[in-house]
Amino acid sequence: MAYSSLLLEVDERGIALVTINRPDKLNALNRAVIDDLEDCFQDLDSDDDIRCVILTGAGHKAFAAGADIQMFRDMGEEDAVSFARRGQNVFNIIEQCTMPVIAAVNGFALGGGCELALACHIRIASENAQFGQPEINLGILPGFGGTQRLPRIVGPGIAAEMILTGERVSASRAFEIGLVNRVSSPDALIKDARAVAAVIAEKAPLAIAYAIEAFRAADEINFEEGLEREVQLFGRAFGTQDAVEGVSAFLEKRKPKFTGA
Repeated sequence: MAYSSLLLEVDERGIALVTINRPDKLNALNRAVIDDLEDCFQDLDSDDDIRCVILTGAGHKAFAAGADIQMFRDMGEEDAVSFARRGQNVFNIIEQCTMPVIAAVNGFALGGGCELALACHIRIASENAQFGQPEINLGILPGFGGTQRLPRIVGPGIAAEMILTGERVSASRAFEIGLVNRVSSPDALIKDARAVAAVIAEKAPLAIAYAIEAFRAADEINFEEGLEREVQLFGRAFGTQDAVEGVSAFLEKRKPKFTGA
């Protein structure tokens, strides 16, 4: 699998490292990057050997510094609606992946870059990372899901402050408000992301997929319906060979060997 604006590496554990490769443009999200992200994550999600994905940006300056603002100069209402819908659809593909996606945020995650990190299941930030939704400074607002995902992650008050002021948030502040799971040194960021991915990669793939579906439901349906979804997925997990293996391994005091069946 080759992409014009992404680098892809997959190791023997089934951990994929996807790197946005536009360091000279601070890994800004133009149409080519968005197209590549769609193709890449669809390819990865259809590959049974992939257990976890790490998404990052090339270099140390930026994860993704938002959309390529040059595109906005001649963009009218219809073009803007089409562009936003396109970005939302691709980010939804990432969020709906059946394997976990870890954002390794190595610098600026601004505008669409912040929204891209929000679409990932887990976020790990470098100490030099900065998050923000600065669209308001351009006379516009987030269009790739930021107004919806950010309040769900950090709460409506903090999300309102970030979106309405357009101010940036440091890595330490992002950790305080629950925007990121942990903070690493720049040199250790990918190593730490791989360590988390390695733990996940050893778990039962179907149980992981069902768990992702269950906690995503918390944002989509009411509490009672969410509980019922959990019950159904809990039951479905018991119909897998991995559940038999996991229970047997526990009782036999050995490490389980999950196959994804």
